[in-house]
Amino acid sequence: MRSPLIYLPAPVRGGIALLALAANTVLCSLPLFAFAVLKLVLPFTPVRRRIDPVLHRIANAWVAGNSLWMRLLHPTRWEVDKLPATRGTDWYLVNCNHQSWADIFVLQHLLHGRVPMLKFFLKQELIYVPVIGLAWWALDFPFMKRHGKEALRRNPQRRADDKEATLRACRKFAVVPTSVMNFAEGTRFTAEKRSQQNSPYRHLLKPKAGALALTLGAMGDRFDALLDVTIAYSPTIPSFWDFACGRVERVAVHLEALPVPTEFVGLDYAGDSQGRKRFGRWLDALWAKKDARMQQLLGTARTETAPEELAGEPAEV
Repeated sequence: MRSPLIYLPAPVRGGIALLALAANTVLCSLPLFAFAVLKLVLPFTPVRRRIDPVLHRIANAWVAGNSLWMRLLHPTRWEVDKLPATRGTDWYLVNCNHQSWADIFVLQHLLHGRVPMLKFFLKQELIYVPVIGLAWWALDFPFMKRHGKEALRRNPQRRADDKEATLRACRKFAVVPTSVMNFAEGTRFTAEKRSQQNSPYRHLLKPKAGALALTLGAMGDRFDALLDVTIAYSPTIPSFWDFACGRVERVAVHLEALPVPTEFVGLDYAGDSQGRKRFGRWLDALWAKKDARMQQLLGTARTETAPEELAGEPAEV
């Protein structure tokens, strides 16, 4: 049955959504910070093995709360391919295109309860975001400094710094089952950025191999599968405010479980130039396939999905 709240004016729905998100964040952050302090005081692996699952349960409660207001406020039509069989006790490397802050909510909603909690590589500056920045730190989200090609050319040592930061994050990921999330484009897609990059793809920016390659090199033997996710919005890519207001008419998602490419497990991405080229070719092929899938998702809007099928339970098609 459709929630009566979806008939409210879009700005009113957006205001309610932001209030619900803020309240959910504060309520979940309070117990999370309490356990995080305990982990900080007792930084031992046996303690972490007990505390980290508790922190993950709190974070999963936050995701469930967000799914609730999405279900109540959004008239969005979801079209989701049949999800592959996954387990909450396995490790996954999740790879996705990046268009909007809404991507994170879409991914968390779709994969909640199906895979371990998603952890993202974040820009260093995001640690200063009020409340949520501290929560990311407590949950061991890796914060990375962005180094462009020119900066790496001037100071090659920064490539080694990136590698060490990734290795530190991966050592934390190996304690409890984790889904490591990567947006290979490194930034949100816009037509302007695509033009500036001279990207060969119609709907994607050029992928950046570094974080993905370093993660595979560091803990590729730990992952049970590579989950490749493609998200398409209709009629346009939403801003976060548009998403909060429920102005997204349609979200189409394709998710495929791929085998982990074993040839890149243990790859020294910084030191092996031939291996780096092979990885680049593999990622380019994956991205070409994803671009074609984006075109298919955007060009095949379905009309038979019942409008009652809201964000709480995406329709499998």
